[in-house]
Amino acid sequence: MRRLVIVGASLAGLRAAQAARRAGHDGPLTVVGAEEHLPYTRPPLSKEILAGEQEPESCALACDDLDVEWRLGTEATALDPERRTLTLADGEELPYDRLLIATGARAREWPGPGGDLDGLFVLRDFDDALALKEALAARPKLAVVGGGFVGCEVAASARKLGIEVTMIDVAPQPMPALGPELGARCAEMHRAHGVELRMGVGVEGFEGEGRLEAVRLADGSRVEADAAVVALGAVPNTEWLRGSGLELNPGVVCDATLAAKGAEDVFAAGDAAAWPHPMADGEVVRIEHWTNAAEQGAHAARNILCEAAEREPYEAVPYFWSDQYDTKIQAAGLMARAERTVVLEADPDAGKLVAAGVRGGRVVAAVAFNAPRRLVFYRRRLADRPTLEELAAEVAQDERRLGDPEPAALAAIEGAAA
Repeated sequence: MRRLVIVGASLAGLRAAQAARRAGHDGPLTVVGAEEHLPYTRPPLSKEILAGEQEPESCALACDDLDVEWRLGTEATALDPERRTLTLADGEELPYDRLLIATGARAREWPGPGGDLDGLFVLRDFDDALALKEALAARPKLAVVGGGFVGCEVAASARKLGIEVTMIDVAPQPMPALGPELGARCAEMHRAHGVELRMGVGVEGFEGEGRLEAVRLADGSRVEADAAVVALGAVPNTEWLRGSGLELNPGVVCDATLAAKGAEDVFAAGDAAAWPHPMADGEVVRIEHWTNAAEQGAHAARNILCEAAEREPYEAVPYFWSDQYDTKIQAAGLMARAERTVVLEADPDAGKLVAAGVRGGRVVAAVAFNAPRRLVFYRRRLADRPTLEELAAEVAQDERRLGDPEPAALAAIEGAAA
């Protein structure tokens, strides 16, 4: 194997390129990216960049010493696994011996009335963040449509700037992926910081004469707004693979080693990949978070250099974090699969809480508020799929050993976000 091609100049693509070089690949390595920018980190886009606490340049990831041919501002349009060629937007066919798909995902656009009005924004990439930052400088009345972690982070960043914010979501609470009990905690936090919540109601459309003036809700009411952020999730960038023979769901369906089904010598990682996870009882999952992209990109690159018998399954416990106001929210595991939520640790005076997501008696997730060092332990334990009783007993009996890992352990999980 000589020529390795990575499609996607993203975090996953960069970590894959770095891992391939560390693993000894000394042949040609080409990274194709649709954006004009070199790889950058996304977590600050909805937080520090919007709030003016970091300069945009701080998002750049170190890649100067990497022996790579960068093909930036270039979209991939087709893949022919039989001929082992990647077709680019200008018609060029790029040959490969092995190929990694790390094309990520894009923000879901508003499909309904008023989607073409000025003042509507999404937030997914670097250019989105700069456009929204410029709009917030005018201190508009801001509507945030969607109460997931991006919507909540945007709301928190805007409130830091003193902007009037209304959050709207069809779900009954913000951060619905955390479940109703923890979602209620998030709702209280946002209300305490002055966000008006319109939950349990959908959006029918946006109104205005050329420019946004109001958001029309399904209950007939209107929310006046000069700007709105549509935060309705993301769509994996895999349409260009239709006709390639790869299985899509819409992510690229892979086996446990991240090898794509339907094509030899093709792998996938990051937001565009879907694979069977042991914590999901072998069901295919797709994870759209920073840590997964970084860890999965490196893992896929190591496997792509191996023969099939030497490849190792990717079984890392999913993890994400979200900074909102003075609260750090972290989650490990698959909270969406939990049937109930149980609080394991709480310190109300310090605003700390750790809760477990339980399914069939086993802990499938853990969520922490302002308890980052505790989450290091929980993520490690979730890999063993403990019962609730086992985990609760371990927490109660051995708190000192479990409660204070070195700061380096936390950094190893989150990685360097700058």
